[in-house]
Amino acid sequence: MKTFGSRIAVITGGGTGMGRELACQLAAEGCHVALCDVSTEHMAETKALAERGAPRGTRVTTHLCDVSDERQMLAFRDAVVQQHGDHVHLVFNNAGIAGAGSLLTDERELWERVFAVCWYGVYYGTRAFLPLLVAAPEGHLVNTSSVNGFWASLGPGIPHTAYSAAKFAVKGFTEALINDLRMNAPHVHVHLVMPGHVGTSIVLNSPAVLGRPGPKEMTAEDLRVVRARMAQRGPPADALGDDQLRAVMQQLAEDFRYKAPLGAAAAATLILDGVREGRWRILVGQDAEELDRMVRAAPERAYEPGFMEELRARGHLELPLTPGEE
Repeated sequence: MKTFGSRIAVITGGGTGMGRELACQLAAEGCHVALCDVSTEHMAETKALAERGAPRGTRVTTHLCDVSDERQMLAFRDAVVQQHGDHVHLVFNNAGIAGAGSLLTDERELWERVFAVCWYGVYYGTRAFLPLLVAAPEGHLVNTSSVNGFWASLGPGIPHTAYSAAKFAVKGFTEALINDLRMNAPHVHVHLVMPGHVGTSIVLNSPAVLGRPGPKEMTAEDLRVVRARMAQRGPPADALGDDQLRAVMQQLAEDFRYKAPLGAAAAATLILDGVREGRWRILVGQDAEELDRMVRAAPERAYEPGFMEELRARGHLELPLTPGEE
């Protein structure tokens, strides 16, 4: 698929970040887009941006959907059929959230919520829309994993189990589909997307999806937990007042988006280029490429402190994570 004009694309998590940029870039080529998200406000912004740059006649539809709920995903599918027709050409299972990093100290409900969005969102999206891809003359299933799909870490002292487990599942599932589709639907192609640090709002948006306060709304008890986690990593944060700590956490979350080595628009372009070129494995960002090389070269070192030091010495993953994002 060298061009996306007049095709039909489905994008989950289309309200912000890479999902928004995929929608805008596809619509600019005249691709009809159906996007879903849990935020009607964010989707409305994406729709306006996408339509502004799209040729006349390009359809952009929005659908409220929690991808971790299969009934909602099937309702999304049914709405796409009603508004766009009985087949689609591209499905981007892009939605994801972060948080609940520790299996030992984080609440099980939060852990399973992160896992459900990041894994079941991809699985349910594939189940729901694969028949529509099969019904098209040519189809492309594009599943977003992460560098945390082959490296289950953010560095020493930062548990990252729920997100990593889900992204490993997405990677294995997508790779397994290569042969399955070749045997049973050879006109449908699958692509595995593994971004490094991309400037998105995942750190800012995840607390709302998890039903937790963002940095500005944290209570004194919330901040006590943050201080304890920060103390595990390094110097204690007791010297900071509550308002100062809230401001620090908010700034760190904003830095994750605005000071990232790769913006969401550039990441979306790399993904679409990979689809055009027919590559099943799409690493997004120089940090993703470097991590891939380092993990393959020395897998036994991947979780040792010296590995992260070497990675940062090479200029990657230098920004600290916000304490509440674990």
